[in-house]
Amino acid sequence: MKKIVLAFIATALTLLAATAAMATPSTQIWIPSTDVQDFKTGHLNVDSYVRTSHNTAGTTGPNTIDLGPTFGVLPFEKLKMEVGFDAIYNGTDFDNHPFYFHTKLGTPEDSLFKYSPALAVGIYNVGTNWDKKSSVRTDQDVSYALAAKTLPLVGRLSAGYYAGNNAVLKDQDGKNDGSGLLLSWDRTISEISDNLWAAVDYQGGDNALGSVNFGVSWKFAKNVSVIFGYDVYTKRATGGSNTFTTQVDIDFP
Repeated sequence: MKKIVLAFIATALTLLAATAAMATPSTQIWIPSTDVQDFKTGHLNVDSYVRTSHNTAGTTGPNTIDLGPTFGVLPFEKLKMEVGFDAIYNGTDFDNHPFYFHTKLGTPEDSLFKYSPALAVGIYNVGTNWDKKSSVRTDQDVSYALAAKTLPLVGRLSAGYYAGNNAVLKDQDGKNDGSGLLLSWDRTISEISDNLWAAVDYQGGDNALGSVNFGVSWKFAKNVSVIFGYDVYTKRATGGSNTFTTQVDIDFP
């Protein structure tokens, strides 16, 4: 089993070196988290999404690979900021416009006052094709705000809201549907190992982003972890068929 895991990580690193760079904001499984990269630190992710079922059209839809860096850019302990970009490929016409940008500003728990929640605001999926006549627009431009608090034994609970570009985010009837709730629970399962982490998150809306997501992560080294998760899209007509996801996360320096 150890040899299989090491081979998987080596393959992911090879893909990272050979493919255009990209990134998502610091996330749970699917939605953004209140975590923000520290100053002068970076993060590389290699995420894959493999279809596991049919959508309403009776097809499985394309698989997706998402690669990229995120960097911490503010030298403050109580106010942090990260920036990054994504290159997302799925073998469709969207590959002609693969780059998406993101940024996040946040404060850790207890930084504003004792027992204060972590807070974060940001934007992601800022695509480069905003041509109104195009059938493959990528300017989802999803803005969000989140609050999170860690409770003894329970873990961390997060809640927030997002709003994106209604011209791109539609429901299955083609109506504007660019906003919804963000909810999550995550926890280090220290009863088993400090290297084991679990999470469930939810993104509301009847658009392509709406989903419920489950996952566990194992930290193989101080700066390397892998998430194994499953994504259930709440509206298969817009989100496609469900996916199994693996997410290799590498922190540096």
